[in-house]
Amino acid sequence: MKRKQRQQKCLKMLHRLILSITLPILMVLMLSYKPKPLSPEEVLSSIPLVDSFRVILSDKLFSETYEVWFRMPLDHSNPNGLSFPLRVYYSHNGFDKPMVVVVDGYTMYTSKANEVTCIVDGNQITIEHRFFSKSRPMDSIPWSYLNIRQAAADAHLVISAFKPFYHGKWISTGISKSGQATIYHRRFYPTDVNVSIPYVAPLNFSSEDERVYKFLDSVGTPECRERIHDFQVQLFERKNEILPLFEELAASKGWNFTMGLERAYILSILEYSFSFWQWGFSCSSIPASSSTAKELFKHWLDVNPFTFFEENEVDKVRPFFYQAMTEIGMYGYRVKPFSRYLSDTTNITFSFTMPKGHQAVFNASTMRDIDRWIKDSGNYMLYIYGQNDAWSATAVDPGGKTNAVKMVCPGGSHSSRIKDFPPELQDSIYRVLGRWLDLRLPANGDIKLNPD
Repeated sequence: MKRKQRQQKCLKMLHRLILSITLPILMVLMLSYKPKPLSPEEVLSSIPLVDSFRVILSDKLFSETYEVWFRMPLDHSNPNGLSFPLRVYYSHNGFDKPMVVVVDGYTMYTSKANEVTCIVDGNQITIEHRFFSKSRPMDSIPWSYLNIRQAAADAHLVISAFKPFYHGKWISTGISKSGQATIYHRRFYPTDVNVSIPYVAPLNFSSEDERVYKFLDSVGTPECRERIHDFQVQLFERKNEILPLFEELAASKGWNFTMGLERAYILSILEYSFSFWQWGFSCSSIPASSSTAKELFKHWLDVNPFTFFEENEVDKVRPFFYQAMTEIGMYGYRVKPFSRYLSDTTNITFSFTMPKGHQAVFNASTMRDIDRWIKDSGNYMLYIYGQNDAWSATAVDPGGKTNAVKMVCPGGSHSSRIKDFPPELQDSIYRVLGRWLDLRLPANGDIKLNPD
């Protein structure tokens, strides 16, 4: 009898012990449980930093797309301080599919499916860069908060908001300055995504990176480079014929050149060689010196639209120029090859684009830090470049310590995409990405990509 009582007592004690262990665990699980979202709209409604959202026209790859406004800290070291609105496009394809994050470097220009999104058949988030378009404080731009670390933190907050709902692979990507922003974000938040694919992203070490001059002196054939130089000389020599055409076009377009029309004319001549290689023009398209002024002008306009120096257009991208002159670097224009036509005695930089009251003081340590991270820790990075793109002059050098891969499209330009590579190189790219992401790529077989 006593033995049976002892057994019952032991069983009660064991029961209480089990309850004391399991009940708190069950309570935690119940309190922390969040039901799986039934729709993307429920996802957005559950994110505290989202101030508003609306449905917009969706790419055929997605079931729905939203324009979303996040409330973003102006200074991420003081998250409870001032904030500003940051625009995001959010496109849903399936909660079980990969998420592609387009880390934009400028104003967002499209919500269409990115090339990478098409390749992996994924969802997509596109994040506008701080201080472009309406993603900025209402009154004025606080320039001291425009730097790569703050912008990377913007992307991190947006990614963190969506991470709990999408458990597939995460990929970040971007083109040109957006490719740069993709690298910078990955440097500061390496675990936000599994893989990054920056396209045609320069890594400049100066506000006048002289590697560009060396590139322009060696790209293509000597005959082509001579034709480019001769064309620029024609624009100087025949200024009296061609400048009136420039004036007429500027008047018809309502362009405003605060530097003066003649100065814009000169800078546009100097810009020609960079733009020619950047956008992949053919040397056969360059008019002969015997061509009419209108023929010369038409080709010049095709290669180098003059709005690059137009005040309203400069103002739209002034945040880019501010970053170029202070952190992310730029190129300049050599005076010596055209010294007989110029009053300038030193190379010309883009310091004239700085906001009023701000000096162009470049912090070289920022990009040196990025370069060190790329070489020492930049794993699972796929860099895409075009062989003849002028921005390839300052392309990333991944080194040999990481598993990063750099692919250069033969004869390619700043418009080079994975689809532009020869088939055997495309296959190499798909194999690398498929191995890193544990996916069979391209996910939909023969994919049809949206034009950029």
